[in-house]
Amino acid sequence: MSAPATAERILRTARALFERGGAESVSMRAIAKAVGITPMAIYRHFPNREALLQRISDDSFQEIARHWNARNDGSDVIARLLAVQRIYLDYALAHPHLFDHAFSMRREQARRYPEDFRARRSPTLNVVADVVLEAQQAGRLRAGDAWDIAMTLWAHTHGLIALYRAGRFSYDEREFRRFYEASLQRLLDGIGA
Repeated sequence: MSAPATAERILRTARALFERGGAESVSMRAIAKAVGITPMAIYRHFPNREALLQRISDDSFQEIARHWNARNDGSDVIARLLAVQRIYLDYALAHPHLFDHAFSMRREQARRYPEDFRARRSPTLNVVADVVLEAQQAGRLRAGDAWDIAMTLWAHTHGLIALYRAGRFSYDEREFRRFYEASLQRLLDGIGA
């Protein structure tokens, strides 16, 4: 078996374990058993468990960014901004463990605001900040720092999702989505031009 194929199988297996049970369920022993290799063989492809978890997180950021970029066309910048926030919710509900690890857990390699974001090291928030800037240039959002506004939008949507996932809403998913949309609209009305 070639090294790239083995590394890919290790990564796919680790992600499947992660999706089912979170970061705690990703062990070198469980991965090795599923892939059919020894636990030590994993270290030829990933230096340690943390590097493997970091790769899973990085891949999930790229996955979200690809979805956002795919929906980032059309003439109405506000509709595009709302679409990006919907994808964020969809991702959080479809991949709760990846979402938590990527966005809610303290990690050594996590990007920090404002330096990392302004340096465009965030594949996800880059998309939001670009659409915010475009909406400002089109006169649809008030003037202001596009990164600060993008972070405000992210904090708002992330907070709602975290509260929903923590059981702080009595809504079912359909009702929560309706509330989420209305709340986003209220926020956008407040920062609209």
